[in-house]
Amino acid sequence: MEPVPKRRRESDADSWEAFPVLSDDQCDDIKLLEAYAAPIIDKRETSRLVKELAESFPLPGLQHIKRVRACKDKNSPHPLEVIVCLSSDLPEVGGESVTLSDLLHSRPVDSNGLGEPFVVKIPARPPLTRPQFEQASTHWPTSFHEDKQVTSALKGQLFTASQKAKMQQHMLCAVQAAKAGHERGMDAVGAVIVDPASDRVLAVSHDCKRRTHPLHHAVMVCIDLIAHGQGGGAYDYGEYPACQFISLDAQQPKDRAESPTYGNANQPGQAEEKSSQPYICTGYDLYVTREPCVMCAMALVHSRISRVFYGATAVDGALGTKYKIHTHTDLNHHFEVFRGIMLHECQNLQTLDKCLL
Repeated sequence: MEPVPKRRRESDADSWEAFPVLSDDQCDDIKLLEAYAAPIIDKRETSRLVKELAESFPLPGLQHIKRVRACKDKNSPHPLEVIVCLSSDLPEVGGESVTLSDLLHSRPVDSNGLGEPFVVKIPARPPLTRPQFEQASTHWPTSFHEDKQVTSALKGQLFTASQKAKMQQHMLCAVQAAKAGHERGMDAVGAVIVDPASDRVLAVSHDCKRRTHPLHHAVMVCIDLIAHGQGGGAYDYGEYPACQFISLDAQQPKDRAESPTYGNANQPGQAEEKSSQPYICTGYDLYVTREPCVMCAMALVHSRISRVFYGATAVDGALGTKYKIHTHTDLNHHFEVFRGIMLHECQNLQTLDKCLL
């Protein structure tokens, strides 16, 4: 296969964006709590009121909430408003006719400088993304510690044009592997594992489950090929020339290995195990044309993959569609996931699979 001209690759890369697959906590709308607020009609009393209210009505777990806000109505006679308490602090008090005395009854708070209370909604937890922050801010001011990488990723601006061109080149390799597998009667799914430090492709695979083993999805094969390259590996893919790996020796600096040595996993033990080698996929990136299933997602966890880039979604996908395995906090390894790489080309592969049904 002839390499794709750089100018063409960069141009094609403008047709898609890589979007992060975030946790539900990062994607969901902000949950709100009901609280009582009151206008501060005398600014000179602000410091005292905030101190006394904090002592009488602390807001545990709501450190992100700013107790005082500027009045939204610029024509209001009072410039500031303060949270008095949560509605749950006084469950016996309710209704629209709640007075300040109802709220401060038996509480050591001097109400001098406060106006009559009103009900507000405040964010129940700190925002994790800028869209959540903007949503929360429409209700009540809150602190926000922005992850600028996440913000850029949500806008589709995390990767430069040069980086996207390289990503497209790797995904194109996966697409070609998927087509090679389809020609042999396999599902049209391809995968590529890359060492981002050197930008070198270490393994290429396609789906093999219709012939060799029902569990040989493209991702599982690719992980096993990486193991072959490290002197291990469990299965033989010799009948599939498109399934290839680079041996560990060929992954060394150029002064030790001028060109990569490819294998197709029918020659086990090509490379002796070295103490400096990574654990399977530690620090590596996976490019796969279709969103991995639960089995493949868990295999990626156990193999210590660093990032996953996929093109098309899957109905039972485990990295964004049905599940988000990579975001489960109880797992001992987590990785980043991005979707949409060469989306249309990867979606077109799914039409090929229909021919096999």
